Amino acid sequence: MGLAKQKESDNLFDNKRLTECYNKALKNKDILEIDEQTKIIFFSDCHRGDGSLSDEFTHNQNIFIYALEDYLKKGYTYMELGDGDELWEYDKFEHIRIAHSDVFCVLKKYYEADKFFYFYGNHNAKFRNKKKADYALTCYFDEYTDENTVLFPYIDVKESMILRDKVSNKEILAVHGHQGDFPNDKGWILSLVLMKIFWRYMHKVGFQNPSSPSRNLVKRHKIEKNFSKWIRSKKIGILCGHTHRPKLPDVDEAAYLNTGCCIHPRGITGIELVGRDFFLIHWNVVADDKGFLSIKKKIMQGPYNFEQM
Repeated sequence: MGLAKQKESDNLFDNKRLTECYNKALKNKDILEIDEQTKIIFFSDCHRGDGSLSDEFTHNQNIFIYALEDYLKKGYTYMELGDGDELWEYDKFEHIRIAHSDVFCVLKKYYEADKFFYFYGNHNAKFRNKKKADYALTCYFDEYTDENTVLFPYIDVKESMILRDKVSNKEILAVHGHQGDFPNDKGWILSLVLMKIFWRYMHKVGFQNPSSPSRNLVKRHKIEKNFSKWIRSKKIGILCGHTHRPKLPDVDEAAYLNTGCCIHPRGITGIELVGRDFFLIHWNVVADDKGFLSIKKKIMQGPYNFEQM
């Protein structure tokens, strides 16, 4: 197959998967109306692990908990756009829950307040299977009380959701962002096997998987370019993660918004939706002029409004 035909085929596959996600959200009535009272925080790509040396989330756990507690106090809804739990490197969700029990205590507060939306990405794609999701996420055995404890009872793990502005009726599709990225989408099982038998151990000594868009600049740009084509053709925005590159669109760019990730060495990035305005934000540990450390939030970009789409 020639290079031009290969690119055309890739674009068609990307477009098909994104359209499937949009139609799936319509069918399931996964539509959230956005108005001036809306307050949502979007994070993705936490990749919570088992607390071992290869767990990249561990060093940001306290920042993440602090940020979520702050948003909860202020009445925000939390949407985790996939790859929250790293189920490629670590076989059992139970080990992840134990390693990051404080995180799950906060997430449980959101769930009980009906303010938690959990999406699957490529690294937690096993939860696309409802039986597996129910088994892992509904409850757990509490070793301190010696009894089963409810976590997220029969949670509806989502692939996609539509954010619809009440004023303009413009829409943004919320997904993880692996859709159309073949090794991480349709071929995720093969990628998972390779991770378990090879890349998991190479990761511990500093080598990274080149098939990951977060490590491969060419792959990342390809995904962003293909998504932008779909956005312009459908006139629907996309809010996602997956590439780990945080982004709000500039003037005249396609409405492509990316949360970034929660495993960066210097903090976590996400996107806030306040009213009808999107803000790209960064939480990290900073020192004041006396050397005291504290966790602070910085607005990196924004606001970006539905009217700008």
